[in-house]
Amino acid sequence: MTLIKSISGIRGTIGGTVNDNLTPIDAVKFAAAYGSFIKKHNSNKKITIVIGRDARISGKMISSLVANTLVSLGIDVIDLGLSTTPTVEVAVPLEKADGGIILTASHNPKQWNALKLLNNKGEFLNGADGNEILKIAEKETSIEFSEVDDLGSYTKKKNYIEKHIKEVLALDLVDEQAIKKANFKVVVDGVNSTGGIAIPALLKKLDVECIELYCEPNGHFPHNPEPLKEHLTDISELVVKEKADFGIVVDPDVDRLALICEDGSMFGEEYTLVACADYVLDKMNGGNTTSNLSSSRALRDITQKYGGTYSASAVGEVNVVQQMKESNAVIGGEGNGGIIYPAAHYGRDSLVGVALFLSHLAHKKISCKALRNSYPNYFMSKNKIQLTPQINVDDVLKKIATKYKEEQVTTIDGVKIDFENQWVHLRKSNTEPIIRIYTEATSQKDADNLATRFITEIENIIS
Repeated sequence: MTLIKSISGIRGTIGGTVNDNLTPIDAVKFAAAYGSFIKKHNSNKKITIVIGRDARISGKMISSLVANTLVSLGIDVIDLGLSTTPTVEVAVPLEKADGGIILTASHNPKQWNALKLLNNKGEFLNGADGNEILKIAEKETSIEFSEVDDLGSYTKKKNYIEKHIKEVLALDLVDEQAIKKANFKVVVDGVNSTGGIAIPALLKKLDVECIELYCEPNGHFPHNPEPLKEHLTDISELVVKEKADFGIVVDPDVDRLALICEDGSMFGEEYTLVACADYVLDKMNGGNTTSNLSSSRALRDITQKYGGTYSASAVGEVNVVQQMKESNAVIGGEGNGGIIYPAAHYGRDSLVGVALFLSHLAHKKISCKALRNSYPNYFMSKNKIQLTPQINVDDVLKKIATKYKEEQVTTIDGVKIDFENQWVHLRKSNTEPIIRIYTEATSQKDADNLATRFITEIENIIS
């Protein structure tokens, strides 16, 4: 089964049969459910929805289906065309729209696409709203389309990446002059999606010399689009060859940011957020931060260095945002390279991350590698155990939590156990019978050993 329905939207592979893949019928049904939900909660009001897409091959087709479905519900559509996830998030409040749909499967391969749903603040919907939309989609008779005189309008606006860049450059902590003075040379891997439009355009405004790699937005991803070390050999080699100051890698919808040091080594996705937080906390004389339970302790260490309080949320952007609001965090995000900077908006934004990182590096006047070496060194191991559907995962995790009750145990999302110099996070998948096992320690060997230990403990419980 390659159609996944969740509170955050619907994603699946193109082609195949209805209800098993992301077919035109599934795209229309889900877009209609979302439009009906927005209309229900904004009665007696003309509704406007912003849509935008990444460059994947199926994007234009899915976008047309979604746009015309919304128009058929009497909703006015503003289509940004080729865009980024954070650009759509920025556009929703700027257009005073009632919601937004981003057509992207994020880091998934080219055969995938998805509808990601926003509220009128340009933020992802919460669980209750997402569940309501799923119920509407299941009960198709609750969807009522408009008569011919009441159809919505359709408008294209193609300059929103430029507007987004202006919003980023207007942020108080983005130091344009310092960046321009630094004369940076950077290699950009846009994985042939919209990051190849947005990131070079931002760098040009900052007088950064930009060497483009896979920046043609044709949707033919030249490598696995998830920005992990094993997928980034081409840019690592080019950074060294061009003697660049560092490299920038984004995923297809530009909400995850990875960096390559001048020697071709990974700066580390976990440390993208750490570096940006270091800069923000320094300039703000402290503040609170948030990341999810599976993110590095390095953010906690940096936060405490500036006298702030670090808090952790359940995994998922909507959970991070909620925790950031509750703790008044000045910056936060996820360890996968997702930067959330509330001064800009409450969404992961690689353009904001690039601008903050450039400002930080310009102020430090050191190399990318030296900056990375200035942070606490932690190493992670990410594993999973395949289970049979008959196994009660919740019961397994409960037994683990009970066994380690004398340690610092968090159960808001699976079970996380914090030991003195390492931690393990165990959580079940929402889509398949597996337990994900994330560990972190001060050496790779210790992180791997901790993972092996808990894999063995879980297998013993099951047997």
